[in-house]
Amino acid sequence: MELPGQRLLDFSSIEEIKVPPVVSLVLPCYNEQEVLPETTRRLLALLREWIDSGQMAQGSGIYYVDDGSRDNTWPMIVSYAAEHKEVSGIKLSRNRGHQNALLCGLMTAPGDVLVSLDADLQDDLEAIPKMVKAYCTGSEVVFAVRSKRSTDTWFKRVSAEGYYKLLAFLGVQIVFNHADYRLLSRRAVETLRSYEETHLFLRGIVMQLGFQTSVVEFERAERFAGESKYPLRKMLALAWQGVTSFTAYPLRMITGAGMLVSFGSMLLAAWALFLRLFTEQALPGWASVVLPMYFLGGVQLLSLGVIGEYLAKVYEASKKRPRFHVDRVVGAGFRRKLDR
Repeated sequence: MELPGQRLLDFSSIEEIKVPPVVSLVLPCYNEQEVLPETTRRLLALLREWIDSGQMAQGSGIYYVDDGSRDNTWPMIVSYAAEHKEVSGIKLSRNRGHQNALLCGLMTAPGDVLVSLDADLQDDLEAIPKMVKAYCTGSEVVFAVRSKRSTDTWFKRVSAEGYYKLLAFLGVQIVFNHADYRLLSRRAVETLRSYEETHLFLRGIVMQLGFQTSVVEFERAERFAGESKYPLRKMLALAWQGVTSFTAYPLRMITGAGMLVSFGSMLLAAWALFLRLFTEQALPGWASVVLPMYFLGGVQLLSLGVIGEYLAKVYEASKKRPRFHVDRVVGAGFRRKLDR
């Protein structure tokens, strides 16, 4: 889905980067002890290669955000930060969810540009220099978009693509097949800081920034190790979050459904009255009473549930609770930013 200001770049026509930016790679982590050694090894090697080739400036680094992991993820981050100056880490006081952990990293990591990606090595790391080049040509936001879903199961592919289409149908601006692998300029990050929403859906919020955007395509790989931290339950919760955070269309659907049900009820009442007055077909029975009653009751309960969901969001937002608490910080990068 193309949106105003969005470009799909042809990198063969882009010149070499003249003034390389300081790039911060932000990776939320939750129980990633199995994949973290390989992730760190690959990122360090590539980061040093990109700096040596002039694609990124000295001071670029890796910023892990531990989202209350219960395994050895945090001790490993502490160890990597002590061994490598490019690695920093921040630990949240408890698990706050992927979106809040990602936001914490974006709000605290330094750098001219920030690239958010997952720690499971499914995101193609070679897309990062392409995103940096897009930034150097004027894009404030660069979306990494999956070119195909060959690694997904049939159910995952159909449900994910159907969800993107549903959001578009409901009027939510979102980039098709884009998750949270993206580049944000410092200007975009500081603008994002002004959004104080309690229920985060960053792939929708970023589209509200309004800056020039570009798209970089990549192929998503299989998870290197460990298990997915987004089972079906969490995926459905994030999907519902996206719908209720960015559109009031479900409330309007209730109004439309109410009108249709009312119209159908009037037709049913007219039909029953016609049978009673002008024919001999009216038979005593419970179906003509019980079935419409169950139908109307179900519609009413569903409508109350949708309204209650929106009301609950208003209630939670009114409390203005912090979205995360920082427990500990390691590495010079995060510490410099937090001390400002």
